[in-house]
Amino acid sequence: MENQHRQIKDYKELDQEQIDLMNEIKTKAEEVGQLLTSLYGNSKNDSRWLSIGKTHLQQGFMALTRGVTNPDFF
Repeated sequence: MENQHRQIKDYKELDQEQIDLMNEIKTKAEEVGQLLTSLYGNSKNDSRWLSIGKTHLQQGFMALTRGVTNPDFF
């Protein structure tokens, strides 16, 4: 569906600078995801701590995207 984001409640249009920043964040997140995949592939690594790190990194990237989009809601 074209322009489906416009049907989302309280959606804000992003300017080009915000779009560029969002794409940069997503690119870095993909790179970190690839690193995590390689770390999980090593049986010597502690998967518990890798999972904790993964969760915190996901939260960090989400915080970055919220910082760029500056939502008006909770």
